[in-house]
Amino acid sequence: MKNSRIYSHFQESADLKMQAAEVLAEPIEQAIELMFHALSNGNKILACGNGGSAADCQHFAAELIGRFERERLPLPALALTTDTSIMSAVANDYGFNEVYAKQVQAFGQSGDILLAISTSGNSKSILAAVEAALERDMRVVALTGKGGGEVGKLLTELDIHICVPHDRTARIQEVHLLTIHCLCDGIDTALFGGDEDE
Repeated sequence: MKNSRIYSHFQESADLKMQAAEVLAEPIEQAIELMFHALSNGNKILACGNGGSAADCQHFAAELIGRFERERLPLPALALTTDTSIMSAVANDYGFNEVYAKQVQAFGQSGDILLAISTSGNSKSILAAVEAALERDMRVVALTGKGGGEVGKLLTELDIHICVPHDRTARIQEVHLLTIHCLCDGIDTALFGGDEDE
């Protein structure tokens, strides 16, 4: 069939999402609760990632500051991937691995959340950001795949690890996006009410 390759992408994505739901529903629910409490207490969520994961960070921050599916006041979220002057200055002076860690040190406070996204779990800039967050008594919600990599090893029992059970980057990213939408919906429901079974 001419479109068999396209259909196979859709089928693999659909199959993984249903499989991942069994594994990830609980940590996603835990992440929603963690983020809800942080936002309720006047804290904020910082987000970092590289490449497609950087786009996911910006998507997440846009949904919280703008809106997801309901009108509400803006929620404090900051994608650490968007200020090219900061990123290029830090990368030039200290190396790219520090571009997010320096911002976590500048903006992060005790009680804040770091949303750290890495499909491999091994991105050095993400590892450095996680370390910086933990040093500042922040909690971490990590979105990974491929077994979780080094990021998974850094997390404490107070952090949340949402690790997609797959090795293909494109499929992991697709589940990460769905997870982000679950987080946004869960935060809205927790903060502003609504039927959790809708």
